[in-house]
Amino acid sequence: MMNLEPFVAVVLALYLLKFLYSVLWVPWKIQCHFQKQGIDGPGYRPIFGNMSETRRLHIEAKSEATPFEHDILKRVLPFYHRWSCMYGKTFLCWFGSTPRLAISDPDMIKEVLVNKGGEYERVPYNPLAKLLFGKGLVGLKGDQWTIHRRMIRMALNMELVKGWVPDIVESVTKMLEKWEDQRGEQDEVEIDVHREFHDLSAEFISRTAFGSSYEEGKHIFKLQDQQLHLFLQANMNVYIPGFRYLPTKKNRGRWRLDKETHESVRKLIETKRNMRERNLLSSLMSSYKNEVGGEDKLGDEEIIDECKSIYFGGKETSANLLTWALLLLAKHQEWQSKAREEVLRVIGHDPLLVADSLNDLKIVSMIINETLRLYTPAAMLMRRTTKNVKLGSIEVPAKTQLIMALTSLHHDSEIWGEDCHKFNPMRFSEPQKHLAAFFAFGLGPRICVGKNLAIAEAKITLALIIQRYTFMVSPSYRHAPTLVISVQPEYGAQILFRRISY
Repeated sequence: MMNLEPFVAVVLALYLLKFLYSVLWVPWKIQCHFQKQGIDGPGYRPIFGNMSETRRLHIEAKSEATPFEHDILKRVLPFYHRWSCMYGKTFLCWFGSTPRLAISDPDMIKEVLVNKGGEYERVPYNPLAKLLFGKGLVGLKGDQWTIHRRMIRMALNMELVKGWVPDIVESVTKMLEKWEDQRGEQDEVEIDVHREFHDLSAEFISRTAFGSSYEEGKHIFKLQDQQLHLFLQANMNVYIPGFRYLPTKKNRGRWRLDKETHESVRKLIETKRNMRERNLLSSLMSSYKNEVGGEDKLGDEEIIDECKSIYFGGKETSANLLTWALLLLAKHQEWQSKAREEVLRVIGHDPLLVADSLNDLKIVSMIINETLRLYTPAAMLMRRTTKNVKLGSIEVPAKTQLIMALTSLHHDSEIWGEDCHKFNPMRFSEPQKHLAAFFAFGLGPRICVGKNLAIAEAKITLALIIQRYTFMVSPSYRHAPTLVISVQPEYGAQILFRRISY
């Protein structure tokens, strides 16, 4: 019988050499490459990179009490704050054995995000994240991305968004009536608006997406909320190939929730297939003419994946934008008064008039933009080089991940002045000086396709609340901005509301 031991030993030796090459030699070579260009960082540690330091800085930042001020970089992106202070705004760090280059120069960021040549791509999902977001638009690329992007843009066209305004008004009115029930005979009532706005966004997107079946839509949100907690745990670690197939307790939970979500959306698709409703799901099920005269149509599996992405992303963005806007207006009473004067001048006391007056709410628009600047929902964007590139004056190797810290950029005194941490909506009374100085919804070809919908929802909600209430920050509020999927208040957002008597 042939002795296989030498063969096995050779194979093991080759695997060991390959392992050592990828986790020692390649990172050392990349680190030297950047150091020669004057770019330093915390230094590579075999296998795990800087992950333990990142976690430690995150824990330290969360343990410190924070005054209600708007300089939030240290708490939201503690690793970026620490290392940019030590090594400069452009530095190199490591996620496992993967190099990450932090950049904050607007010209470089514009070059990355506006690029259409394929040199930069989205960083692939951790495979476990696909159970939460599906294989929707956010994770697609190439021709498949182009087709999906065009179809979703048509499904979210401005005319359709305008048709949903009565649904937004109805959902907000329903929420405010609940607040009145809670207030009862009291002069004021304390509301955790963060929780309320998440429920509001789920209600609204469910109505616009599912039409008459919005209760089933809210059930899907509950399933996704449960999936989110499992995703966050997985996303903090380097993915081990094949791990998603192991029947661990958490993986079984992911599989169960994904299956339930899948079946719920599929059931809605079947229900809507022969109905004539103007909602997002019906639009996604339609076919559209393409540029060569043919037709593009999404399959059921593609629709399911897009539903996962749109519903989850839309809910997070809108809810957190509204939360921070209310907190800022509750703290800065002078701007609350200015906004109320505008709302009463434009729409008076009739909530139905808001539908035709969104473009006239100039001050409200500036408040929304300043909120997005100070509390950007996505604290950072990630891209990956597909080949060796020259970014600005920097030679960047292929497969280097790029960190673009929006929170840092939006709080940069060189761009926004010495009052960069102050709430001052007037800075948006004039066009921004640089395309990449402010881009809360992204920039370039991949700018958020749901931007118009999110802004419309925020304007209407703020207008109807300001029209009815004066409000201030509750003494029970603890200012603790934290990054989960997006930037949100860790302990809720407690605000005291007092009904206005006209």
